[in-house]
Amino acid sequence: MNIQAKLPLLGGLSPEQFMRRHWQKKPLLVRQAFPGIRPPVSRSELAVLAASEDVESRLVSQFNDKWALKQGPVAKLPPFSKPGWTLLVQGLDLHVQAAHELLAQFRFVPEARLDDLMISYASDGGGVGPHFDSYDVFLIQVHGQRRWRIGRQGVATTGALRKGVPVKLLADFEPEEEFVLEAGDMLYLPPGRAHDGIAIGECMTCSVGFRTPWRAELARELLQRLMDDDSKSYANRMYADPKQPATEAPGLVPQQLLDFSRDAVERALREPLALERALGEALTEPKPRVWFDPGQTLSAEAGACLDRRSRMMYDASHVFINGESFRAGGRDARLMRVLADQRELTAKQVMQLSEDARDLLNLWAEDGWVRVSDASAEA
Repeated sequence: MNIQAKLPLLGGLSPEQFMRRHWQKKPLLVRQAFPGIRPPVSRSELAVLAASEDVESRLVSQFNDKWALKQGPVAKLPPFSKPGWTLLVQGLDLHVQAAHELLAQFRFVPEARLDDLMISYASDGGGVGPHFDSYDVFLIQVHGQRRWRIGRQGVATTGALRKGVPVKLLADFEPEEEFVLEAGDMLYLPPGRAHDGIAIGECMTCSVGFRTPWRAELARELLQRLMDDDSKSYANRMYADPKQPATEAPGLVPQQLLDFSRDAVERALREPLALERALGEALTEPKPRVWFDPGQTLSAEAGACLDRRSRMMYDASHVFINGESFRAGGRDARLMRVLADQRELTAKQVMQLSEDARDLLNLWAEDGWVRVSDASAEA
């Protein structure tokens, strides 16, 4: 992607300008960011997805001024003609190619921050109430109309939540701005911007969400991965205390045990590239409901592309894919980075890989992580 190119998607801004002026700073409304857009799924297809145990879904309703939340699978939906309800399907990009392609248009943000594409189907008056998210979001209207009311915390709302309701609703909300989005329009909101979207008739809205791990959550994940590597001496050495004297204070934690624990953590963090490896593996770990269909090795003179469910990244020394890490250098590293950035390799590029790297690519193909691409061998 040319990050200097001005895009209709961003209202004539380039990705570089958008990230500098708006990202995590202020909203952006773009009329006809996606002219002629069609929903990535039909209403009936969405109902089938919501009923599946492999798909994360929620049903939110407000009937007779009473809020209700049902976690999926959602086997039966209210009548489409009944106002006041919303179906949310998370991770649509994992299940529908059109949704995956829509999400890919936002890859001017690092893959490590992109999370998924959620779709919201709402009957007339449906919504999830006034709330705010802790992450950036692009709200794309793909069918019908939705009225959005937005405002800043501390101005439009105190941020206090209503009690006694199953969804997180703001207790007070006086919007500062209001927009009606038509199909093709898009609204970007930075983290913490209060918003309330209400369907005007039947509508569908896609939301591009982003990963925002808490420091403690990320540290816990990384430390677990660091200590799970049994091949490292710092991880599999057993505590021993042959010089432990008899004690009159059995409840006191021995200083030697404390030193042993501190040394284990410090050694793990000092291990060359260990933290980098753990971070890359954590960032590419598939979500719990993600699974892959077994595939086949790539045929001769075939290009390769990542399956839409695969997450692939890299750093200066590694290539990461679906929670696994590999050391790479030279031409192999360069080509694997192309695969991560562009999500495909031409047949010519595949042939430029070393024999070991092609074997690895074929192993990924057998696991269903990589599939045959239609990319031209001359590209």
